[in-house]
Amino acid sequence: MRVAVYFGTGYEEIEALSVVDILRRGKVEVTMVGVSGKTVVSSRGISVNMDKTIDEVDHTKVDMIVLPGGVPGINHLEENSMLIEQLRCFKEQHKWIAAICAAPSILGKHGLLKGETATCYPGYENELIGCQYSEEGVVLSNHVVTGKGAGYSISFAFKLLEIIKGEIVAGEVKKGMLIADK
Repeated sequence: MRVAVYFGTGYEEIEALSVVDILRRGKVEVTMVGVSGKTVVSSRGISVNMDKTIDEVDHTKVDMIVLPGGVPGINHLEENSMLIEQLRCFKEQHKWIAAICAAPSILGKHGLLKGETATCYPGYENELIGCQYSEEGVVLSNHVVTGKGAGYSISFAFKLLEIIKGEIVAGEVKKGMLIADK
């Protein structure tokens, strides 16, 4: 399974990079995709070089799209019409979409959460149009995974790894990272 994590200027570092780190530890093919160029600056001024820009991605070869939160990062993601079109296609094709923090609001505003259960950063609940809101930290609903915020980044990333590679691989990566199961 191939995953594309999308970065817009002002992204939340831990929400984006924990997904990339944990999935790559699990031997998942992950591409960091910039919608704001080849180098994208985070909300705290950390520059990260992307593997590709959005116009370089062959979305027919991507199985999961991941959207980190962060403001104004989510605004740059939502302003990218190519990304919004791909999200619509993924939803129609029952391919995986994941979003954390404020990023689920993008899905809600574009009608991609209708009939789903989702969570988001407090204050964005009203933008999760058409779905059942959950207070849970990480929510799996059909082919949509949402996370509440930065504090749930590791749990969110491990849920994605579990979906892609299964509980055994996720457990092995947790053990290697010294993350204890409750």
